[in-house]
Amino acid sequence: MGKQMTEMLKGTLEGIVLALLTGSPHYGYEITTLLRAQGFTEIAEGTVYALLVRIEQKGLVDVEKRPSEKGPPRKVYTLNPQGEKELNEFWKTWSFLSERLEQLRTGGK
Repeated sequence: MGKQMTEMLKGTLEGIVLALLTGSPHYGYEITTLLRAQGFTEIAEGTVYALLVRIEQKGLVDVEKRPSEKGPPRKVYTLNPQGEKELNEFWKTWSFLSERLEQLRTGGK
């Protein structure tokens, strides 16, 4: 994944993570694994954890500490109503942008 892809992803990664949390709670490492399974193989774990801190601070997720078989308790993230609202906005914006970009790519057809 090139530098341009990395730059573009920065702005969309929050929405992607919120989408991954739709319907099922996950902890940080699971989210990284899900992103990689979706083809986002270059995303560093640290990037995901920093983003989770941000969405928690913004109040978009509920966080629960659950015991782990090994090591400290895990923080499990669940999308809350505020996060759902944010995700809907993300999808609207994404649809708008992708339609416009497709028009530009095809020469306005």
